[in-house]
Amino acid sequence: MRKTKCPTCKKQMIPHKQSYRPFCSERCKEIDLGHWFMEDYSVPAVEITTEEQEILISEIEKKGRGFSND
Repeated sequence: MRKTKCPTCKKQMIPHKQSYRPFCSERCKEIDLGHWFMEDYSVPAVEITTEEQEILISEIEKKGRGFSND
């Protein structure tokens, strides 16, 4: 049986037997969520050039054609 560690408390567990995967308990799940709310975690942003931004806007506008807001 493959064991893994809870990402919050590092307790060894069997993941397929846990209701709160990938966490070992509701408590660890809530602790992790709290870290997201407090902005302790972040997803890195990628800067794009003005040219790349214009291309993206153009593609979005193309895909939006033919749809109405009715």
